[in-house]
Amino acid sequence: MLSRRLLRVKVVQMVYAFNKRDDVSIPEMEKELFHSISKSYELYHLVLLLLVDIHGYAVNRIERGKSKKVPSPADLNPNTRFIDNKVLKQLAESNHLLRYQQQTGLSWADNSQLISSLFKVILDSDIYNEYMVDTKSDYDHDKKFIVKLTEKIIAQQEALYSTFEEMSIFWNDESEFIVSMVIKTLKEFAESKGSEQVFMNEFKDEEDKEFVATLFRDALLKQKEFVALINKFAKNWDLERVAFMDIIIMQVGLTEVSGGFNIPVKVTLNEYIEIAKHYSTPKSGMFVNGILDKIVGHLAKEGRVSMIE
Repeated sequence: MLSRRLLRVKVVQMVYAFNKRDDVSIPEMEKELFHSISKSYELYHLVLLLLVDIHGYAVNRIERGKSKKVPSPADLNPNTRFIDNKVLKQLAESNHLLRYQQQTGLSWADNSQLISSLFKVILDSDIYNEYMVDTKSDYDHDKKFIVKLTEKIIAQQEALYSTFEEMSIFWNDESEFIVSMVIKTLKEFAESKGSEQVFMNEFKDEEDKEFVATLFRDALLKQKEFVALINKFAKNWDLERVAFMDIIIMQVGLTEVSGGFNIPVKVTLNEYIEIAKHYSTPKSGMFVNGILDKIVGHLAKEGRVSMIE
């Protein structure tokens, strides 16, 4: 499932976009919101398929070495530890990934240069070289290696994120979120699952899906009310000079705390403060924290916010 934070970010982005456009209705923008979420789920699979293609590249590289006219001893007797990695082979044989790829046509076929350059970086890494000479060999050891390789090597390559941005405008700001979800998925792999290993769903359940739709609609329907509150409690600030994204983030945050979602207020506030830090200005986290704290206190006194723990 996509994380609640990512879903909140999607809502904030679409409320922002709605306010910047005058040619779209709420239902139309809601449709775009869910399309954006489906693209995030697509990116999740694309990162998993990246590991499959890197594994395939390594397999083909060994086969090319063996088929040379004059193969070297290393070509004829290669170290196959990487291509024999149990988790990589499990990914390559995954029925879920195969079905998703068949349904969507998702592929790295047009980015073969990236695959080869990533594999070169992997070959040069200490993580890879230490693994290739390690005598320990079991499923858990293989899994730890793939998690570490993904987190410490692959996820650190700027070329990867540049490629994501070129492939889709929806992947400009969320690639790191998605890679972290892939790492979480890899940590949950089990040898007993084999080719039927379970992957994350797009939504945890219908409640998560309804959370997104309700939060988005209510943030727009209650916009005038919440912007007025923000204006009232930010009287020492010139709202015209406050980042517009800050106002949108607070607007969505207020919608959530007053929307009866049964989420602890502290959790909600912390989420939107973190979103402000990442998606607005360097000082936004502190500003959003201060204003939301005042408004939530005001709404609690009016009985419009339940301060559940």
